[in-house]
Amino acid sequence: MAKHSTPLPGRRVRGSETGRPIMALLDLLGRRWALRVLWELRDGAAPTFRELQQQCGGISSSVLADRLRELGEADLVEHADAGYGLTAQGKSLLKTLTRLDAWASGWRPKG
Repeated sequence: MAKHSTPLPGRRVRGSETGRPIMALLDLLGRRWALRVLWELRDGAAPTFRELQQQCGGISSSVLADRLRELGEADLVEHADAGYGLTAQGKSLLKTLTRLDAWASGWRPKG
């Protein structure tokens, strides 16, 4: 597996030789800054590259470019004339992540 290949269903990914879809998604979302980029695109404002970099705080331009490329290859993020935004699949994923965020807010481990 190439070091920088985008995790996609059917491709070999971390934790799965066969690229089970859930494993591909978790590999992609587990990459540094990937979730933050998706989260910053949640309001639909279509920020430019520089605006998105500022919204993400300490992300370098090379890492942001890599994440945008990977999320684009995964059909979660797209670049339009105005800036970056979520695709229909990206919006669907964000709804699921919002529910996961709500669950995590009530998470109380024993101890």
